[in-house]
Amino acid sequence: MRELPRKKVVVIGAGFAGLASAASMAQAGYDVTLLEKNDVAGGRARVFKADGFTFDMGPSWYWMPDVFEQFFQKFGKTTTDYYHLERLDPSYQVLYGEQDTMELPAGMPQLEALFESLEPGSAEKLRAFLKQAAYKYEVGINNLVYKPSRSLTEFLDVKLLVDVLRLDVFQSMHKHVRKYFKHPRLIQLMEFPILFLGALPQNTPALYSLMNYADMALGTWYPMGGMHKIVEGMVALAQEQGVKIRLGEEVQRLEFDHDTITRVITAKGQYEAEVVIGGSDYHHLETKLLPQEFQSYTPKYWDSRVMAPSSLIFYLGVDKPLKGLRHHNLFFDEDFGPHAHEIYTQPAWPKKPLFYVSVPSKTDASVAPAGNENLFILIPVAPDLQDTEAVREHYYHLVMDRLERITGQEIRSQVIYKRSYAHQDFIQDYHAFKGNAYGLANTLLQTAVLKPSLKSKKVRNLFYTGQLTVPGPGVPPSLISGQVVAAEVIKDFAPQETTLTV
Repeated sequence: MRELPRKKVVVIGAGFAGLASAASMAQAGYDVTLLEKNDVAGGRARVFKADGFTFDMGPSWYWMPDVFEQFFQKFGKTTTDYYHLERLDPSYQVLYGEQDTMELPAGMPQLEALFESLEPGSAEKLRAFLKQAAYKYEVGINNLVYKPSRSLTEFLDVKLLVDVLRLDVFQSMHKHVRKYFKHPRLIQLMEFPILFLGALPQNTPALYSLMNYADMALGTWYPMGGMHKIVEGMVALAQEQGVKIRLGEEVQRLEFDHDTITRVITAKGQYEAEVVIGGSDYHHLETKLLPQEFQSYTPKYWDSRVMAPSSLIFYLGVDKPLKGLRHHNLFFDEDFGPHAHEIYTQPAWPKKPLFYVSVPSKTDASVAPAGNENLFILIPVAPDLQDTEAVREHYYHLVMDRLERITGQEIRSQVIYKRSYAHQDFIQDYHAFKGNAYGLANTLLQTAVLKPSLKSKKVRNLFYTGQLTVPGPGVPPSLISGQVVAAEVIKDFAPQETTLTV
């Protein structure tokens, strides 16, 4: 008796989506090789260490813990097998100015009391808002986002069609929030999660109030040791399933037999492939690795896409404890409304940027030397901008002026480590289209079947996963994307025919 060789799958890119798809394919019986351009797995969730500090390079918010738990449970595991979670309380704080801050408590009674203190009657409205948002979360996260969106027929379900109105697909978040709340600060709080989706509240379907449910009801968590602990867990899980991970191997070209990829070529090796899953930048793979006749989308199509923001990030090590800061800090000291549009609609550096500061050392002593602080400062900015060292320095001092003034302390003189990261780095490290940080904006016209397809229209055995395809930007959606594409590959290229024993 002999066992026929298993189907060979090559996954390009070891971000959350690539790792999730690779592990899922291996579990289903495929021979999986995962190729990663960089020397560290994780994609935008890479990590680096310097001068005793450990810096997560990208995602810093752990929302939707159920999505992570469900992923690991598919393999008979749990998140606790790989990392330990702490729920943050307060979840985060908003700083409006000097001695003007608001902390978001983790407990619902305390949160309702906070709302009531700003707008009498709003506690009851918050309960109603979150009840509806919980329904959207249940339907959206457990049903809609797991659809591959290859055809409109997937959505021709009587219950789903009835649900469309309840899901507020055709109403904007802008209008939806204002039906419940009047106080400007409450409106800001309810619209803040939309920043993660990369579009203005006016252009984002009210379906995404499910993000408020994730924020306020499910809570904000932190994996001790840093966000990269999730990546380490997923790498270990993938290897347990038999995935062969090759770091520092950028794909240079693809070989074809008619409309089918047969081999993936890197500088270090050649890999036979019966299926290829692109977890790297969709646009780069399409336009740089595929011949023009095999490209599904035109340059005009790509240029017309509405992108989520890019980011200017500063990684700072500070040699003293800092006061007035929590783990997550949103700086709304500038007027949120009039200037928020700059990062989405104007191809220019913003005049008065919003910014966010994460200080994981407030929760986790392992990420900084004793008595020091680890700061991650992020400014959301438009994609496709020219960034220079002079521009970065300008924004560094602009933000530090505000940070020091609002928290009432000198910080710059205590910075002992500093690194910046922006458009050029996203392009160099990830081939990110237009230097994007988050992918496509989740506008109504870029939802579900209106996103770039997870299946190539012209290459028989090429699939895509990650933030430029369904379901969209963010860590949980990327985790889901990897599982969705694996299920589609299994439907189109069933493993049974090559795993029979004869």
